[in-house]
Amino acid sequence: MSQRLIDAELMPTQMQSKLDDFMHKIQQLSQILHINLSAFQADHIALRINDVELAQMAHQEWLKFGEEISTATINGRPIIVIEFSQPLEAQGWKIECLELPYPAEGKLYPVQSWEHVEFVVPSAAQTADDYLCDLQRQFPQFAENYPSLEEQGVKIKLSSPKGEGERLNNPTVAFKHKGVCIKLHPHSLKNIVKSEQAG
Repeated sequence: MSQRLIDAELMPTQMQSKLDDFMHKIQQLSQILHINLSAFQADHIALRINDVELAQMAHQEWLKFGEEISTATINGRPIIVIEFSQPLEAQGWKIECLELPYPAEGKLYPVQSWEHVEFVVPSAAQTADDYLCDLQRQFPQFAENYPSLEEQGVKIKLSSPKGEGERLNNPTVAFKHKGVCIKLHPHSLKNIVKSEQAG
C-alpha cells in the first residue's frame, strides 16, 4: 500500500531527507524579504498532495511520528494537524507540527512535496492589513524593500483563514517565490487548536 507513497517520494523518511534543502530555500526567501526569522518559532510545515488516496496514506504514515491534534474543515476540505513526538530540525529551526491539507477539488499543485513553513511573529493585530503594517514596523528593512518585492517575483497574499469554532483571529501574510512559501502569523497553530477546543 505504501508503495504508491514511495513512488511519489512522499513517505515521511523521504520527506525528511528533503527538509534541509527546502529550509535552505526558505532561508533564501527570508533574505530576499529582509525578514530575519532565525529568532522566531517555525510553527509548522505544510505538505501538498494532489491525490486524496495519497493524502490518506501519508496521513496514516505521519501518525507514526506524532499525534493528530486537529482536523479542521477549511474551505470545504479537511486539514489535519499532527504534532511531532520529536520536532523536525533543519537549518537551526525546530518544527513542531505538520499541516496536511487534503486536496482541494480542481486545484493541482505543480509539485507534491513541502509547500510552506509558517512562522509565529507575535502581534496584537486582528486583520491581515494591520498585521502587515505591524511586520513593517518590526522589520524596517522589509518595509523599505516591500514596494519592490513584486518586481523580484515575490507574490504576496493577505488572508485571515478561520476554521469552524476557532476563537482566535490569526491573520496571515504569505510570500511565495519560486515554488517556496513563507507564511507569517501572530499565533501558533497549537494555540489556535486550543482556542477551537475551548469553544
